[in-house]
Amino acid sequence: MFKGSIVAIVTPFSNGLVDEENLRELVEFQIENGTDAIVPCGTTGESSTLGYEEHDRVIEIVVEQVRKRVPVIAGTGSNSTREAIEMTGRAKEIGADGCLLVTPYYNKPTQEGLFLHYSAVADAVDIPLILYNVPGRTGVNLLPETVARLADKKNIVAIKEATGSLQQASEILALCGEKIDLLSGDDFITFPMMACGAKGVISVLANIMPKAVADLTDAFFAGDMEKARRLHIETLRISNAMFIESNPIPAKTALAMMGRCSGELRLPLCQMSDANRGKLAAIMTEYNLLTPPGEGESR
Repeated sequence: MFKGSIVAIVTPFSNGLVDEENLRELVEFQIENGTDAIVPCGTTGESSTLGYEEHDRVIEIVVEQVRKRVPVIAGTGSNSTREAIEMTGRAKEIGADGCLLVTPYYNKPTQEGLFLHYSAVADAVDIPLILYNVPGRTGVNLLPETVARLADKKNIVAIKEATGSLQQASEILALCGEKIDLLSGDDFITFPMMACGAKGVISVLANIMPKAVADLTDAFFAGDMEKARRLHIETLRISNAMFIESNPIPAKTALAMMGRCSGELRLPLCQMSDANRGKLAAIMTEYNLLTPPGEGESR
């Protein structure tokens, strides 16, 4: 259902508030460069520091700006099942085409707890749902056997798999077959994941290089494995740089260097260290990302 290059878009701030005009500009930047779907209010969108009204407003702005040109997949995960149901319901009312739900964090639920959590959301809100497994952030791993159980739910349509493990991704595919789509949650293994059977990526890198990520997935779907492999290798260094500090610090810093947003973050995230900023700028220079708007990827 959802495939290709899917950007986990940043939430731009100005003087502590959501910069609505800049968010609309970033949406256009994505669509102009071939992005296949947009995820507002994911981890990269600093969802954990958005208030409830802000969270809904960010989704609303993206839905309004996209105007059905590509799917909008709203981040609505929570470590409270009741809250996840409420946020998912509101996202549906706003007009989102699907929702992305991270595994409950901090609580450290058992596999049965994870199954019951996702089942409750799926039963409560009739909208396509994408599971999101990122144990490095949440402290819990959604195991392939649990994914296979959840794949029987008609509106659980995909999983964003961000363990970095091709073995776990392969086990999900082996157990689930065509019941559920697999999406890479890590830019640095998008091509290997697609070679295993993934349908695309929910990307951080696409915030700054949307055309390159879209070209990689498009080439794969077109059967041009050599081009897809080449783009995988060519973007590896900048993909890794997006995690030189906690996401989305590098992505926002890079966008600020490109003149596309203020780079403002919300505490407890803070500005990148000078040393890492220098490393990031050097890598971005290698990729011609510090050229004026219009001379790099289209604005």
